[in-house]
Amino acid sequence: MEVKHITQEIDVSAGDTFQVVLCSNPTTGFQWTHFARISDQSVLEQTDHQFSLPESGNQPPVTGAPGQEIWTFNALKEGTSTVSMEYSQPWPDGNKGEWTFNLNVTVK
Repeated sequence: MEVKHITQEIDVSAGDTFQVVLCSNPTTGFQWTHFARISDQSVLEQTDHQFSLPESGNQPPVTGAPGQEIWTFNALKEGTSTVSMEYSQPWPDGNKGEWTFNLNVTVK
C-alpha cells in the first residue's frame, strides 16, 4: 500500500540544523513545494532547498531518473512548529496535494 500523506515528529535542540530529504522526479511534472510552510517561523527557519540527482558512478545521469529534494532548517528557539510540503503539478489545472509531508518539530 502506497502512503501519500505522511506525518512524522522529531525533537531537536535550539541552535541545531536538520534536513528533510524526500524522493522527487521533476520529469513527471510534479515537484515539492520550494519553500516549506512553517507554522511558527520564530521557532524554525528554512535556510536551503536543493534537488540532488541520484549517484550514477562514472556514468551520466539517466534521463527521467528520480532524485531527492533536500530542505535545510535551523531551530531558532524552544517551541513547536510544523513544517509542511506538498508534491503537486504547479500549473493552474495540475494535480494538487498528490503527496503531502508534515513534520512536527519540538525544539528543546
